[in-house]
Amino acid sequence: MASARDIRRRIRTVKNIEKITSAMKMVAAARLRKAQERAEAARPYAEKMHEVMGNLARSAGEIEHPLLEVRDERNVAYVIVGAERGLAGSYNGSVMSKAVQEIGDREPENVKLITVGRKSIAFFRKKPYEITASLEMGNEVSFTDIRKITTSVRALFESGEVDSVYLIYARFHSAIRQEPICVRLLPMAAPEAAKETPADFEFEPNAAELLATLLPRYVDTEVYQSLVESQASEQGARMSAMSAATKNAGEMIDNLTLVYNKARQAAITKEITEIVGGAEALK
Repeated sequence: MASARDIRRRIRTVKNIEKITSAMKMVAAARLRKAQERAEAARPYAEKMHEVMGNLARSAGEIEHPLLEVRDERNVAYVIVGAERGLAGSYNGSVMSKAVQEIGDREPENVKLITVGRKSIAFFRKKPYEITASLEMGNEVSFTDIRKITTSVRALFESGEVDSVYLIYARFHSAIRQEPICVRLLPMAAPEAAKETPADFEFEPNAAELLATLLPRYVDTEVYQSLVESQASEQGARMSAMSAATKNAGEMIDNLTLVYNKARQAAITKEITEIVGGAEALK
């Protein structure tokens, strides 16, 4: 059985850990509010962009554009959005597992990666896949930050180096629920159902010209949305993980305190027994 001194040392250590996890929980909660606001503010824009692109597609008819070209899927690129830091529970593991699952048994020479976030960069740096671009997000993301990624994505697809581009990230639902998903970013297919209905809008200039202009911005919007969703998911996962860690530390302190009290009581009882025994021996 551990001595009372060892137990006291463990209690002090766990209390220090509890303070750290509690502070990290509060920081994550503050960052989560900001990240959630950005994610929720970006969703209406992304949804409206989807709506406008649908109306443009059904008004423009058959359009030839490099970002709409459908080819046999041989070479594929994946944009994988991970976390910037650890201590976020199973968040990083679930996103990386989703990415590995989607890549499947493709040959490494047929796969190109664009990694976002330090954890994604570190994870796939050890894999046999070519990383064509990387981005560290920081605490906030702007459209300027993602241009390096979207420019690389469009260049890969337009040059024919890859036949499809997929986007893998964690969609934010709540602080306790983040869903890793994979969506096809390129080629973008016009909604078939939308083409069968009459156009709701008149466009100036014509729909084909507008669609060609908005397609690159559509890619930017999709990537930006995935990044703000991922940031909210990361902070939500970290807040939940630190909350659970703080609770576990508190329970451990209670258990160790109980063990310490029992050890101390046993030591006191032993001393009293020795004193009584000594006194009896002197009679």
